[in-house]
Amino acid sequence: MLNEFSHVFAFFLLAIIFVAGGIISNYFIRPHKPNELKLSIYECGEDPIGSSWLKFNIRFYVVALIFILFDVEIVFLFPWAVVYKQMGVLAFAEMLVFLAVLIVGFAYVWVKGDLDWVRPKPYIAKLDDLISRDKPRIIPRPVPTMAQPVPEEVVAG
Repeated sequence: MLNEFSHVFAFFLLAIIFVAGGIISNYFIRPHKPNELKLSIYECGEDPIGSSWLKFNIRFYVVALIFILFDVEIVFLFPWAVVYKQMGVLAFAEMLVFLAVLIVGFAYVWVKGDLDWVRPKPYIAKLDDLISRDKPRIIPRPVPTMAQPVPEEVVAG
């Protein structure tokens, strides 16, 4: 039995030697002449502008998770499709239930709008939109003149 696993052990040992040998030989063969241009940040041929700590829209992650979820569930259909005639009516009914759950999940995601890549931006009211220039909400106090006495609440407040 040990003899059978010796081939697997030899394969792993050769794989480790091959990878380590490539990394070590690359370290010694490569030219090492660092300068300011080589050490600068390179982003797809463009100079990066701004901070690298940007907030990404959560939609990227949601779409990726939905894709992975439905992709993995669809993979379960292939083995079933190969042997469904031998499994009988019960396996067919189970697959119909599975597909119904899959379709309900797809409909939920669709109705929720997670499959829409571009959504209209929500309207965020600004102060200028809330204040009417025609009718100010704050009534200005009258400015007292020398002929009028100053109201008491203005002096106290």
